[in-house]
Amino acid sequence: MAIVYFSSPTMTKNKKVEAVAGKRTALLGLAEENGIKIPCECRDGECGSCLVKVTHLDGDRIKGVMLTDKERSVLKSIGKLPAKEAERADLQDLPPTHRLACQMIVTDEDLLVEFTGEPGGA
Repeated sequence: MAIVYFSSPTMTKNKKVEAVAGKRTALLGLAEENGIKIPCECRDGECGSCLVKVTHLDGDRIKGVMLTDKERSVLKSIGKLPAKEAERADLQDLPPTHRLACQMIVTDEDLLVEFTGEPGGA
């Protein structure tokens, strides 16, 4: 089980959500199941409107994860995948700071997810 904390200036307070590891739910789906409105337009990893900033709260115990080709392309095109983070993602499967909520699968690690409430803002 993972705990995901959602934070946005559009919310009256941060929201704590329990996520079931192995459910293979994208972060956007988890947010929607809990009444959290992350902006999204395509839901397919092509537009970047569901951009979020993710902080891993389990210290050095960050789970390896592959970026989808769509997510990698969009993050690069909007300047949210610095070369150092892209290399780390390629070589070590370590996730970058910014993710697309429609593409990120929640695992069994605690996270802080921040978003502005504006499409593509994180």
